[in-house]
Amino acid sequence: MSYDLAKYRLEDSKEKIESAEILFDNGKYKDSASRSYYAIFSAARALLATKGFDSSKHVGIISLFNQHFVKTGMVKKEMSKLLAGAKLVRERSDYADFVIISKEEALKQIQSAKEFVAEIEKAIKKM
Repeated sequence: MSYDLAKYRLEDSKEKIESAEILFDNGKYKDSASRSYYAIFSAARALLATKGFDSSKHVGIISLFNQHFVKTGMVKKEMSKLLAGAKLVRERSDYADFVIISKEEALKQIQSAKEFVAEIEKAIKKM
């Protein structure tokens, strides 16, 4: 178990939330939504680090997260939905043309990131 790596990734996720908030405050909603996703992604990787798991692909991280932490009940099922939903918004905001991410949607992403990170923090503390 690598708690140092988990702690590092958790801190990284919190920094990404701060970046998302700065972008949000400056009207950069697409980039804010993307940073929120990466905050969630980093937190998921933090939890995976506690069991020595990782993947080079986003779908791999999501799959491992669901398999080892959602299905086992270590984290709430809703966290899987937050992760998947944030990934879809991030892909739209980063790759699709003519996409508009509303202020409300960007704010929801930030709130989801905060909720996800708090849940992961609780799960790590329980270990």
